[in-house]
Amino acid sequence: MGFSEISKLALQRLPAYMAYLNSLPKDAPTHISATTIATALGLGEVQVRKDLAAVTSGGKPKVGYVVSELIEELEQFMGYKNISEAILVGCGKIGCAVLNYRNFIQYGLKIVAGFDVDPTLAGITPSGKKILPMEKMKSLCSRMHIQLAVIAVPAEQAQAVCDELVACGIRGILNLASVHLNVPDHVIVRYENLAVELAILAGQVEAQQQEESNNN
Repeated sequence: MGFSEISKLALQRLPAYMAYLNSLPKDAPTHISATTIATALGLGEVQVRKDLAAVTSGGKPKVGYVVSELIEELEQFMGYKNISEAILVGCGKIGCAVLNYRNFIQYGLKIVAGFDVDPTLAGITPSGKKILPMEKMKSLCSRMHIQLAVIAVPAEQAQAVCDELVACGIRGILNLASVHLNVPDHVIVRYENLAVELAILAGQVEAQQQEESNNN
């Protein structure tokens, strides 16, 4: 089973499995059960089994999965060993935080450079990433065959940036701006609205507190 045959929600859970398995101590048991993974991540056991069935056939009743083999199969399925390079447009506070995030490499991703219309931002970030003027974006994308990009500009600028990225050959966009983007059919866009996510989180915390209050 490949990416096209697994649900988006399952794909979003796979990195959590990876992170948990890699966090296990070196002297941990060589095998792990779906129940253990589910309990650690607050998921349903059936859901974990179903997700992992898309990745591996190595799970055995009463034995579980060989941890090292499961990690290897997750890495292969997610393409973690095939580094995908991306660029970022919009090097404000949020953009720079994404640009300088060091753990993308664990997921087979590397943001090679940031771009911004503000010439005063050009230079090298503390993490060693380059921030370049927009006019250099097309040549870099062409030279490095970049197909992925992150948009971290204000909403009113996002569509123009998107159009420019498409013209540069970008085929996949992670949009952090709170606006819908119009793209050709061959371009895939994922949306990440931090304000919405925080609002959802706040609602979940409030519901949890209410439940705890009712139980007391």
